[in-house]
Amino acid sequence: MSTTLVLAHGVGGREDLPLPFSYALTGAAIALVVSFAALGLLWRRPKLTGVAAGRPLPRHLASALDGPVLRWALRVLGLAVTAFVAVAAVLGRDDALNPVPGFVYVLLWVGLVPASLLFGPVWRLLNPLRTIHRGLAFLLRTPPERGVWAYPDRLGYWPAAAGLLAFTWLELVWPHSSDLASLRLWFACYATAQLLGALAFGDRWFERGDAFEVYSSLIGRLSPLGRRRDGRLVVRNPFDGLDGLAPMAGLAGVVAVMLGTTAYDSVSNAPWWMSFMGSAPLPDILVGTLGLLIAVALAAALLASGAGAAGAIGGSRFSGLPTAFAHSVVPVAVGYLVAHYFSLLLFEGQRTLILASDPLGTGADLFGTAEHGVDFNVVTPATIALVQVIAVVTGHVLGVIAAHDRALRLFPARRAVASQLPLLALMVAYTVGGLTLLFAT
Repeated sequence: MSTTLVLAHGVGGREDLPLPFSYALTGAAIALVVSFAALGLLWRRPKLTGVAAGRPLPRHLASALDGPVLRWALRVLGLAVTAFVAVAAVLGRDDALNPVPGFVYVLLWVGLVPASLLFGPVWRLLNPLRTIHRGLAFLLRTPPERGVWAYPDRLGYWPAAAGLLAFTWLELVWPHSSDLASLRLWFACYATAQLLGALAFGDRWFERGDAFEVYSSLIGRLSPLGRRRDGRLVVRNPFDGLDGLAPMAGLAGVVAVMLGTTAYDSVSNAPWWMSFMGSAPLPDILVGTLGLLIAVALAAALLASGAGAAGAIGGSRFSGLPTAFAHSVVPVAVGYLVAHYFSLLLFEGQRTLILASDPLGTGADLFGTAEHGVDFNVVTPATIALVQVIAVVTGHVLGVIAAHDRALRLFPARRAVASQLPLLALMVAYTVGGLTLLFAT
């Protein structure tokens, strides 16, 4: 068994593709243009109905999935895993055999992506801070939904955007991101801020201010399992899940952080960036921080310019257009997340579960996995590269479709299709840039 936790994301490379890399780029751009043309011809009226859509699950199944037994089982599971990781973080040895960094950066951060895509906003049910807040509310004899103040609409998702940026800074910039002391301090501060926010604004705070819950909820918009406006659990078209995402302050900020930080992660592994950091007159941590902020700002600026240009062509001067179209960037960001972290979850996920058998470094074998090794043959590099291309292209095509339906609703019919040309150009630029970052670095 290897003794080092290697948090490396891209295992595939351009030489692993079953077709030349230039063909992949050209094909991706063509797929976007063809989908745009087909939508203009075949999708002339808004079709998505958001939270009103979906076919209800059978009543018995819905009762089981939505009942108190499963809900409390998931809450207890979230608390139990958190307690396990906390004990390993406090009492375990601070070395490469400690499973805590893997639990944080692989099973939590990366694992939430497929879990949310399959089952919806799962972190809402697993979130240990929600459960702790419920306990505090019980001790204070107040309903958990009641806070000192009403949550201000202008705050929106901005706390979650700040939390996501802080976490990705810890992962990508801070040189001691895997040290237990750094993880203990970060999560102690984060948990304190979240619980104070919940006490101030009630448990609605977590829907807007908890970075991981918002992250899971946005990805879960693409899940076929959702909740209708009347509260029923339904099977739905994922596009309706996206369309049901209400525009709100800070939403564009969250998707810009998701997109920009993933792009920076690719750039930070490039030889030219490492060389630049080594020769820059500023400290590495400052250069990395500036690079991360620039990547997020660039993602936000591209969204704002694309939405603004669409509004100019569509004849709308509505200042909230970036927020109105932010939902269309969610599948783009998810495509990048899947492409970027697919191999990480497969390989480092195995390593984390192996190390979990001996969380304190005492020679224990709690789960019978301590003597296992990582199976690198579960998937080939060529398959990884193919999954990366498919994930990026699919995410962008889904984004084009979501933006098309929203444009038909916001702009006059005669201008709606033309208004999407800037957004199409934005998607093509995202696709070419994303694939280049993934495979050329």
